[in-house]
Amino acid sequence: MFKHVPNILTMCRFVLIPFIFGSIVNNQYVAAFVFLTLSGITDILDGFIARKFNLITNFGKLIDPLADKATQISTLIALLFAGIIPDWILIVVFIKETIMIAGASFLYGKKLVVSSRWYGKLATVMFYVAIVASLITNNFNLAFHIDIYIYYVALALTIFALIMYFKEFYQKGYVNKEELSTVDKKVIEKYSKNRVLNNTIFLFKILYIWI
Repeated sequence: MFKHVPNILTMCRFVLIPFIFGSIVNNQYVAAFVFLTLSGITDILDGFIARKFNLITNFGKLIDPLADKATQISTLIALLFAGIIPDWILIVVFIKETIMIAGASFLYGKKLVVSSRWYGKLATVMFYVAIVASLITNNFNLAFHIDIYIYYVALALTIFALIMYFKEFYQKGYVNKEELSTVDKKVIEKYSKNRVLNNTIFLFKILYIWI
């Protein structure tokens, strides 16, 4: 049972999504902050427990970022419905996340899972900082909306992360094979002669870890 704890914690983030959404659209920003905090705690704990007790699975590697993306997009939708953020923020994030989810699903089917880098994680964290800033700004009816500027920073970091991933993959040749499992290496070697498929895998790897 204990071996499933990380994935159970991850699934808890999906359970918290409707509570976050409902709190925001009903202008209950303090409650929304509490639920977002609980979601963040489960996000930290699932990764910590998985690494500490060697409970990392490919399913966990896939479902964890999906939970993050689902939480992020649903929260932004709620903020849009509440009239807190402009629609362009949601459109940009939704397009990006849709492509990434498609890429992650494709790679998972090929038994390929790639870890994210610090600059990708920083972009994601900045989006959550912007969301929290939005909640604080509206809860206290602040005149200066600093949250919009933080969204700009988050989008800039996202573009920076994409550029860095392109640079890294170009220099290292798709992936750093030391970070891949034996299964991953065999799959890449199997299809290494197929240039079209190789380029497709390369593209989806970039899209998947761009978070």
